[in-house]
Amino acid sequence: MSEFTENLIPGLTTKSKISRFRPASYVLIPLAAILFQVYVPRFVEYLSYLELPLMVTVYFAIMRRQPVAGAIIGAAIGLAQDSLSSHPLGMFGIVMTLAGYFAASISQRFDVENSALRFILSFFFFLFHQVFFWVLARGLLGQNLDLLVPQKIIFAFLNSVVAVPLFLILDRLKIEDR
Repeated sequence: MSEFTENLIPGLTTKSKISRFRPASYVLIPLAAILFQVYVPRFVEYLSYLELPLMVTVYFAIMRRQPVAGAIIGAAIGLAQDSLSSHPLGMFGIVMTLAGYFAASISQRFDVENSALRFILSFFFFLFHQVFFWVLARGLLGQNLDLLVPQKIIFAFLNSVVAVPLFLILDRLKIEDR
């Protein structure tokens, strides 16, 4: 919004503070999400639809509100996930980099503290992640993967249901400015 529009509507502002976390949070939380993604579905197959590394990437990106920082966070989490998965190195890295960048870009314009918006963002970025991974697998690797759209929409909804309480828990780890 322009300064003129903000002056006409008092109390309306799109500028919000950048959330800060302890450095250990940037390492331990994504590591726990990646280990969950790799090992838990081996024991509990019903949880294989959860994309916790993606949710953590989106959370840190929207809370940092800086596209470059979101891209770096996404790249780091994606490459770490690639190193522990059976996929070629870089596939998750590319997808998570774009998800982090776009999530941080969106967070500059909207109030991302709103749970309804967090639900919508989680839903959208899960679908973005799945579609872009499918495009990369077909385009770069020549793999014929099936994109089961109804199943992906259901999984996006379930991931969004998990993401909202996860984001509220992660909100408690923010460093408050004094």
